[in-house]
Amino acid sequence: MGSVSSSPVPRVPESRSERKERTRRAILDAALDQLADESFGSLSLRRLTKQVGIVPTAFYRHFSTLDELGLALVDESFATLRAMIRDVRRGEPAPDTLIDRSVDVLSAQLDANMAHFRFIGRERYGGVTVVREAIARELALFERELATDLARMPGLERWGAADLALLAGIFVNLMVAAAGEMVSPEAEDAAVRRGIEDTLRRQARMVVVGAAGWRPLGG
Repeated sequence: MGSVSSSPVPRVPESRSERKERTRRAILDAALDQLADESFGSLSLRRLTKQVGIVPTAFYRHFSTLDELGLALVDESFATLRAMIRDVRRGEPAPDTLIDRSVDVLSAQLDANMAHFRFIGRERYGGVTVVREAIARELALFERELATDLARMPGLERWGAADLALLAGIFVNLMVAAAGEMVSPEAEDAAVRRGIEDTLRRQARMVVVGAAGWRPLGG
């Protein structure tokens, strides 16, 4: 009995919108690759498009300027992390639980999106104003969302807005500083990485203990 040969499944042609999205993604990935070793201000459009395999003028079909590319990188760097941290805070967990979950989420996100966090860490105080300001806005949004959640925690219900904002800012600054250490070459050593995470947990708990004895200023 002869074997029945199956005909190859016809390949569905890629649509124009799919090609455009694939090229846009390639530009973002190439930018992250180059930004691993240089600042956004020194990013070269010619080198970037050469790596992607397009002519420089084709870049402008996807981004009107290099600054717009930078803003897109900021947006996608924060989008997933913000959603995951929001999920961690859901259900009003106890402070220790919130700290541990947040550190775990941060660590997992760093592993999954190392290039994004290196970009954020370098450009937070970088020379390109529009990118630096976009990062500052994202961090401020983190602080506002966290302050809202902190206001519902036992012992903090009577704190004023100024004190809650200050406490939220301390937590966010701790997380950002730790993230910068976690993406450093030294943190590729597992023991160093664990040490950074443990230090972050202890620092955050110290803040919680201090907050318990703080006399709100009001406002």
